[in-house]
Amino acid sequence: MTDSAWYGVTPESVANKVAEHISSAAHASKAILIDCFAGVGGNTIAFARSGRWKRVYAIEKDEAVIICGKHNAKLYGVDQEISWFHGDCFDILRNDLCTLGPYSVIFASPPWGGPGYRTDPVYDLTTMQPYSLDELLEPFRQLTPEIVLFLPRTSDLYQLAKQNATRAKVKAIHYCMSGASKAMCVYFGALGAL
Repeated sequence: MTDSAWYGVTPESVANKVAEHISSAAHASKAILIDCFAGVGGNTIAFARSGRWKRVYAIEKDEAVIICGKHNAKLYGVDQEISWFHGDCFDILRNDLCTLGPYSVIFASPPWGGPGYRTDPVYDLTTMQPYSLDELLEPFRQLTPEIVLFLPRTSDLYQLAKQNATRAKVKAIHYCMSGASKAMCVYFGALGAL
């Protein structure tokens, strides 16, 4: 794996639990999982291993990281269940996967860069870099309302609640290891009823 991937990959137990939650919450008509910031495949592999999805699409803009992700998928025996795309996730959603919306769930664990992500007691998602909360959700919603965001554990819940365009339930779940929260997933659309 690349040096930065060791810090960015989701711990396997957390990835498996997230995959389980998404699998159980998604309507049967949702047969495709799109991982928009796939990295080295930690979450992507868990989705493929769940056996729930007809196809898992993994998008990553760093070619060296995709090579690691493909290798990891092969080690786990799920390389045939995953289609990898190299490039910007927003371009790929708009140009290559645009017809899959009715059948898809989007999962995104975006880069968490920006001021305060590690130090603020409540993380302001408008400062997340390189994409703010609005910059993520708007293009995702053009494809499907079923979106799961993997975010810092201190993310501002008020900002997330304000993003509830449909007024359906939005669910935020903390994923913990050894008694400490590692991250939070926010479930939008029909997934919010989880």
